[in-house]
Amino acid sequence: MDGLGGLLIIDKAGGWTSHDVVAKCRKLLRTKKIGHAGTLDPMATGVLVLGVQRATKLLGLLTLTTKAYTATIRLGQATDTDDAEGEALATTPASHITDADIAACTAALTGDIDQVPATVSAIKVGGERAYARHRAGEDVRLAARPVTVSRFDVLARRDVGDFVDLDVAVECSSGTYVRALARDLGSALGVGGHLTVLRRTRVGPFTLDHARTLDDLAAAESDTPPLSLDIDAAVRTAFPHRDIDRKQADDLRNGRWLEPAGIPGVYAAIDAEGRAIALLRESGTRASSVLVVRPANL
Repeated sequence: MDGLGGLLIIDKAGGWTSHDVVAKCRKLLRTKKIGHAGTLDPMATGVLVLGVQRATKLLGLLTLTTKAYTATIRLGQATDTDDAEGEALATTPASHITDADIAACTAALTGDIDQVPATVSAIKVGGERAYARHRAGEDVRLAARPVTVSRFDVLARRDVGDFVDLDVAVECSSGTYVRALARDLGSALGVGGHLTVLRRTRVGPFTLDHARTLDDLAAAESDTPPLSLDIDAAVRTAFPHRDIDRKQADDLRNGRWLEPAGIPGVYAAIDAEGRAIALLRESGTRASSVLVVRPANL
């Protein structure tokens, strides 16, 4: 693996923290230059985006504002963490809830909504993570904030004694808590609810199709490329781009700027060989680098 690296999309197993995954990948890939974009709760599985080598510099520039999940919500019981790892607060029979009731409440939780995050979220309260305050026994109260839930569909229903388990698909903006959706759905139905299964299927443009498990990496032959996307494929997947000639590439590699092309936001400059040279942002009469992927000294 060259010093440019790329992105490694991991299909995280349950029970692992995001930091656990990074530590394991550092050992498997024999490099300390690995970071992750966003986190995934230990109970959750699915897509976790890692940057390797120089691609760690991409992580803060990736537009990972939309996410998709499959999940299971249990109606009939509320917990203090809004998921199955918490202590039960109240149990109420839910078998009388109709599909029409559920559809009406999921519709009300779709679109632009104000959501109170889960008390065990990583949001900081007075400089300390909310989950740390909760575990210390504090009564944590978080303010509602605007989020967008573009999809909240029930895929299947199972009646389990007095409980109702719903398999759902959720597509939402970054900062949305699926645990909070489970809590609010149960509350709206008057029976309480919590999350029992959560699997992230997409983060921005990166999906489970890009992903590899840690077992896949551990079993890979030593000459097998370990990355999901090299740095060029990662940039082409994550950003709009403009094609540039050799002189323009030389200018960017040496810290100079280009004429603007009218492309909004951060975009990539790709040379004739398909290589990512830099990420640019336009302002006024300049398209300036926010990251030179291949500087002249590399």
